[in-house]
Amino acid sequence: MSETFTHIDADGRTRMVDVGAKSKTRRLAIAGGEVRLAPKTMQLLATAALPKGDALATAKIAGILAAKRTADLIPLCHPLPLAFADVRFFVDEAAAIVRIEAEASTTAETGVEMEALTAASVAALTIYDMCKAVQKDIVLGEIRLLFKSGGKSGTYVAPEWPTDRPLPA
Repeated sequence: MSETFTHIDADGRTRMVDVGAKSKTRRLAIAGGEVRLAPKTMQLLATAALPKGDALATAKIAGILAAKRTADLIPLCHPLPLAFADVRFFVDEAAAIVRIEAEASTTAETGVEMEALTAASVAALTIYDMCKAVQKDIVLGEIRLLFKSGGKSGTYVAPEWPTDRPLPA
């Protein structure tokens, strides 16, 4: 059974994968997500006039903290020495959508996809928390890996990656 499933041992029990024999390589991951708001809520967010304060500033810090704590949240993730973590927002006021982009990088034996995905997810949840006083039907979605590089599997670029945007180095 362990040949088929990396996180299941020969006895069928869940286990953390041993990455000790793998080479350390530079790894980078970028994840995306979206928060869909009502136009009134978007206006309050865009002008930092929400009752709880500046949602995007708070969500940025929350996302970075989440990336740093991913191994505490996802049971089989390895704790990684992050070299970099960031969360960026692209506010489309006309569509009332906040697009989230979370990035994480390290030099390690395993990838940082989960750190980027966790950062994007927690940033979206934080925007929800900051906006829920004025809107309850906020929609969180489209959490996905957009880009990853490094490691045995190499580079992955999601079909959603903008064709006019250069790939990260």
